[in-house]
Amino acid sequence: MNNKVLDISPVTFENDQMQILDQTLLPNEMKYLTIDTKEAAFEAIHKLRVRGAPAIGIAAAYGTYISIRDFNTNEFDCFFEEFQKVKKYLASSRPTAVNLFWALERMEACILKVKNSSIQEIKKAMLTEAHLIKAEDELVCKSIGENALTLLKPGMGILTHCNAGTIATSKYGTALSAIYLGYERGYNFKVFADETRPLLQGARLTAWELHTAGIDVTLICDNMAASVMKSGLINAIVVGCDRVAKNGDTANKIGTLGLGILAKEYNIPLYVHAPISTIDLETKNGEDIEIELRSGEEIYKMWFKENMAPEGVATFNPAFDVTDHKFITAIITENGICYPPYEKTLTEIVKGKSNE
Repeated sequence: MNNKVLDISPVTFENDQMQILDQTLLPNEMKYLTIDTKEAAFEAIHKLRVRGAPAIGIAAAYGTYISIRDFNTNEFDCFFEEFQKVKKYLASSRPTAVNLFWALERMEACILKVKNSSIQEIKKAMLTEAHLIKAEDELVCKSIGENALTLLKPGMGILTHCNAGTIATSKYGTALSAIYLGYERGYNFKVFADETRPLLQGARLTAWELHTAGIDVTLICDNMAASVMKSGLINAIVVGCDRVAKNGDTANKIGTLGLGILAKEYNIPLYVHAPISTIDLETKNGEDIEIELRSGEEIYKMWFKENMAPEGVATFNPAFDVTDHKFITAIITENGICYPPYEKTLTEIVKGKSNE
């Protein structure tokens, strides 16, 4: 495998500057943008220049540091008040991915832990915490891949949706982690990637990642999934997620629900890959997950030279849908694999008890 693919990081931090890979330009151009203000961090997250739940969390962690790094005060209360403004602002960039809020809460906890230190020391602690969040994510993703690989067999046909690969995380990805690890070990998976309308993350990002790495990947349109499953080419479906509710309902890129329904019809296992940081036990079920609504221009204008629909037509563009837990075969975390009943096994995994 071309290991250079796994060396591509969506978020880097060097010389006291955050840089993000502008994923809206892929696969045609690889360009890193310097993020040096809270407005730039907000825009990068909101406009999907950085995307994927873990990568959003990493960007938010560094973003809080960048946003408050040059704030001058010697009073903790004044500093913390400014941090709260930054936290609230960045939290409003995208509503569905729980990793965004998890990272911001973790940065707040870091500040409170060292609140009796100087402001300069607090800022250093924030940067150290952001580095730690990124480093931990790489280990988490690899562990998810190792756990997922126990459910997959050599030669399987695997369908995936959206992009849960290395550019959505610090490395390896979540849903694609087992594919990368399996490739290294000669599993010879045959991967089918949904294009993932309307933002084409499957076509622009997943197909690009896997093809560049030398992995056997075939791009299909979203509405081809049923036929491909019916033909017997698919043995498992692997997806990531942006939030897992307590009962096992999961929010992921729009179109995942349809795959879940089809998987049940054709008796194909659907595996959701979820870092524990995406499990939200405070959210009882999928009905309580706020779904982000985005501009309709993404449907008919953003990726085309000319409009693919009449200007001014009414549009409906939810970024995510919720896959009911009854369609999910297993939820794979870094600490083990959860099976139904999810309310029990997810609670146990979050509290540190393995469910393998």
